[in-house]
Amino acid sequence: MKDCSGVISVGTNSTRLLVVNFSAKRFGLFGDPVARIVKQRSVGTRIGEGLKESGHLREDAMERTLETVREYRNAFNGGKVEEYVIATSALRRADNARDFVDRVREVTGVDVAILDGAEEAKASFRGAVTSLDDSEQLHAGVLDTGGGSTEYAVGAHEHAEETVSCEVGAVRLTEWFPALAGHNGLVDNASIDGARRKTRELLEPIVRPLPAEALAIVGGSATTALAVVRGHPVRFGDAEVTRDKLQSALNTLCELPLAKRRTVPGMNPQRVDILPAGILILDTALEMLGHDCATVSYSDLLLGYLLLQREKNEALS
Repeated sequence: MKDCSGVISVGTNSTRLLVVNFSAKRFGLFGDPVARIVKQRSVGTRIGEGLKESGHLREDAMERTLETVREYRNAFNGGKVEEYVIATSALRRADNARDFVDRVREVTGVDVAILDGAEEAKASFRGAVTSLDDSEQLHAGVLDTGGGSTEYAVGAHEHAEETVSCEVGAVRLTEWFPALAGHNGLVDNASIDGARRKTRELLEPIVRPLPAEALAIVGGSATTALAVVRGHPVRFGDAEVTRDKLQSALNTLCELPLAKRRTVPGMNPQRVDILPAGILILDTALEMLGHDCATVSYSDLLLGYLLLQREKNEALS
């Protein structure tokens, strides 16, 4: 079994890369061995652009995503890395997903695994719990807000016991309520209220699983929100964020036109138009789950997927 594993993840908003070394371990929750990060990248390729209107992936969106995949392919170091490619919400919904998958295979030589909602939630949970402090309560919840969907999982130790996937994400909510993007300046209260009602309706399934004493939030909306709250980029290390801070950041962004949002300290330019929607989803979810704060984790879907694949391979060997 190779020491290094890498995964390219094609999300609705971002295409990401993670390469880890399993022979250089740190230790996480419950003494669980966790790999050392070798390389980590994210580019906002937004393959889900226009999907709402047409039902299929646009050619320009596929091409810019494929270009990023080609660049990432070099990180696999000529076959010395166990290679994976995964995709999430946009490819679950697109009627021409097979065409894109075939083109990715031509570039990488790897079959794309299109994760269903439960698989995505389990992988996000597996990644996030590695960073939770072992003083946390037995049952943890992990909320993953992406561009196209939001997953929630609850479990004890390293594996999720219950999962749900909801059809709302930062890109899709912005498409439904375009004022949130800030193209026309100040976001009106009617748009914010309407977006929150829509979000609450679509997130209703998250209140059904087991209650969680500890809550982690992962994904680009969570990490960028934390950076905006702190006023500077945050690359590594987990931190707590409160609903009050999320609401303050949301209010600030909604009072600024798009160009001014780019100047906000901590802002990721790739998310300048969709961050209000992402924060709104996070805040609404925390309210529904009865949590006033959550831990923002940088260990997420990609690490979790590699850990689960590693465990599967070890069980077969």
